[in-house]
Amino acid sequence: MNGPYETTETHIQRLLERSLNSFVLPEDLIGRLDSALAHASSLSSAHHSKGQHRETYRHTFLLSDSSALTLWEVVHTTGRDGTPLHELFVAETDARQAATELLGQEARLSMAEMSGPEFEARMSPEEVLAASPSSLPRLYVNDNSVDHARRVLRRAENADRPGEETGRLLRTAFAHHIAQVFGHWCHLDEGNAGFMLYEHAFLLIDGTETSLWEIEHTATPDGRHMCEVYVDEAAARAALELRARVR
Repeated sequence: MNGPYETTETHIQRLLERSLNSFVLPEDLIGRLDSALAHASSLSSAHHSKGQHRETYRHTFLLSDSSALTLWEVVHTTGRDGTPLHELFVAETDARQAATELLGQEARLSMAEMSGPEFEARMSPEEVLAASPSSLPRLYVNDNSVDHARRVLRRAENADRPGEETGRLLRTAFAHHIAQVFGHWCHLDEGNAGFMLYEHAFLLIDGTETSLWEIEHTATPDGRHMCEVYVDEAAARAALELRARVR
C-alpha cells in the first residue's frame, strides 16, 4: 500500500487524505500523530471475491512520549466503479464491524445478481466438481505465509514441481488462503484410493495474487499418501485424472 521508503510524516498525510471519514477522528488524536517518530503497517485480514475486495490494515505509530497509537484502515471496492475506498477507525472493534457490514453488503449483491432467470438452472454434480474456485470468496490471513509456501513446496514429490523462480516469488507473500477444491474416495478393484485438490492462494507484497495447486492422493503402489504441487490448476487436474487412471 505504501512505498518502502515512505517517511512517517508522509505516511500519516497519505493515510488521512485518502480516508473518507478522517474528519470524524478526534482532534486530540490528530494532534498526537504530529509527534509520531516511526510507524509499522500490516495486513490484519482480507476477503476477496468476484469483483469485491475488502482488506483491513493495522497502522501503529511510535510517539515521542514512547507511547504507541494504532489506527485501523478498512479498504474496500464496494463503490460503483470498483475504485478502492479507505476508511479509518480508532478501535479495532469498529473496524471489524465495518468489515462485517461490507461482507453482508457483498452477499446481498451476490444474491441479487444470482436471482435472475439466467441463474435458474441448477449445476450438475459434475459441473460443480469441474468448476474453478476462482469465484469462491478468499479470506486471506497474515500468518507466516512465506513459511507456509515453503512447506507446501518442500512436500511436493512430483518431478515437475515448481522451481526456484516460484520460490523466490513466494518469498514476497504476506497473506494466504487455503481452499479444498476437490475431494473424493474411489472404490477400485485394487482397493480404495483418495484424491484431494487444494488451492493455496497467496497475496504478494505488490498487491497481486498467485496460487499453488496441491494434489494429495493414495494412488501409489503401496497405497501411501503422496503430495504433488503445480503452479497451474489445469496441470494439477490433469495429474489427478492420470493418477486415477493409473491406479
